[in-house]
Amino acid sequence: MRTIAVINAKGGCGKSTIAVNVAAALGERGHRTLLIDLDPQGSASAWLGDGPTDERDLFDAFVGTREMAGLARSSRASLVDLIAASSWLVTAERTLQLDLAVGAIRAMERLPHEWDFVIVDCPPTLGYLASAALCSVGEALLPTEAHGLGLSGLDAVLDEIDRIQVRLNPRLVVTGIVVSRLSRTNHARETVAMLRSVHGEAVFEATIRDSIRVPEGAVAGLPVIANTPAASVAEDIRAVAAEVIQRDPNGPVLDESGPSSGGWRGLVERLVGANS
Repeated sequence: MRTIAVINAKGGCGKSTIAVNVAAALGERGHRTLLIDLDPQGSASAWLGDGPTDERDLFDAFVGTREMAGLARSSRASLVDLIAASSWLVTAERTLQLDLAVGAIRAMERLPHEWDFVIVDCPPTLGYLASAALCSVGEALLPTEAHGLGLSGLDAVLDEIDRIQVRLNPRLVVTGIVVSRLSRTNHARETVAMLRSVHGEAVFEATIRDSIRVPEGAVAGLPVIANTPAASVAEDIRAVAAEVIQRDPNGPVLDESGPSSGGWRGLVERLVGANS
């Protein structure tokens, strides 16, 4: 079971869009996927479920009095279960603070291996909730806009991941950086080129175009691949999901130019460590 935090310290970068739609695309490929909404704004919960809840069940999972798996409900995406965000997440961040990381680790460890992927939609800030998510997962997926102003959040997350790798979660690896909301402007192309020059193969080959089909899917309460399956952006999302599958940090080497062992883990750790 692969556990992946989708995280950026800047709002509006397509974080929830990627969490929701990549989870749906993984389900479309036959992978049972659990989507955990740790963003108190509850965008993922509203997109694929009934919205965030006022119940304290998720808080209780962090303090060990509830099992997180029991909170999972079927979503409107095939083979995707959802644990909805809760208003109690704010209380958890305020009251548990550093203990939140320990609680998140234990809650994730107790998840049964009935899912192939667990996707965690993190808050758009680097507070205790986001740090707890990074402490409890094996991988981080970093969405970013192809915009100069959007890169500051990416740098902050890479610094936080480096800190957590050293002190709290040595198994954490950056799965990659995904460019979303990609426009056809020269600035966007130059930004992507700059990202690739700095972070190399840590940047996904697949990108997600800016498209009205994304908010249309959110309004319809359906992932893009279900609401407009033939749209170009739907194919972008499928390509990102396919690359997520390929970049299994414990999987086989993808080609002869890759690392000699350890799958993508050694490659991406070296790239991000050298350039962050």
